[in-house]
Amino acid sequence: MDSPHGAAVKAEDFGLKGPRGWVFRNIAIDAAPGSITAVEGPSGSGRTCLLLALTGRMKPTAGHAEVGGHRLPKKMAAVRRIAALGPVSGVNDLDQALTVAEQLREGALLQRRYEGPIRALLRPRGERRASAAARIEEALAVAGLDLATLPKGPRTSVRDLERLESVRLSVAIALLGDPRLLALDDLDLKLSDAERAEAWSLLRAIAARGTTVFAVCSEAPQDIPVVRTGTPARTPDAKPDSAPAAETDAKPETDAKPETSTKPDAKPDTNAKTETNTKGTDDALAEARRA
Repeated sequence: MDSPHGAAVKAEDFGLKGPRGWVFRNIAIDAAPGSITAVEGPSGSGRTCLLLALTGRMKPTAGHAEVGGHRLPKKMAAVRRIAALGPVSGVNDLDQALTVAEQLREGALLQRRYEGPIRALLRPRGERRASAAARIEEALAVAGLDLATLPKGPRTSVRDLERLESVRLSVAIALLGDPRLLALDDLDLKLSDAERAEAWSLLRAIAARGTTVFAVCSEAPQDIPVVRTGTPARTPDAKPDSAPAAETDAKPETDAKPETSTKPDAKPDTNAKTETNTKGTDDALAEARRA
């Protein structure tokens, strides 16, 4: 059962197949409200696409999932209303030409216009500005981004932010809509060990407030349950012989079938398989951006 804020996330045999083969498949998830789940897997194995599918931004083609009581793929619009994306490269990148203050105001404006109730648009302009400022201040506090510590304060250019500061800014913008599910891509990319610890502390604080969190990473802390794309899943204290929740050797199904041959002694072309996997993911991401 859902908590008043966080969304339970369940999936069984969840998968997405594109024109070049499987992007991801055989994914099993059982995440409680207010929990953190890491998504791991090799490059091109569909980690980002899994996040987009779970947040209603990409239509799955196999199995089913349920987010906050809304079943996918039938209720994608309902899931989008309760799920927010943190940093996802190529989908919701920060605008490098803006200042931090401008990026926050733009995020608040878009959230109010597309996700907020219609009656909010009818309030006096001064009231709307005060409400947006309060939401921004609260989101920044939760994300742990103190504008006063930036080189030029709120006028600091987004392009001048450190990697962890960019993550915090993206998270703050995602939190403006008070989501029940928050999804982040490449959480620990280009972060030092100390910065990674800070990033995971941030996610734990968000989950402690009740929000369910999914984060793609290269390696999660040992106490964080993991869903793997393309390899066996790990749960805290899992035994080595425990059954995997995701398929360990999923291969893209394409007309070319680069990994097989009619010759008995033919060897798989692993380079071709990796390229096909990556292209399948790229195709799916392109569809998400067009949507």
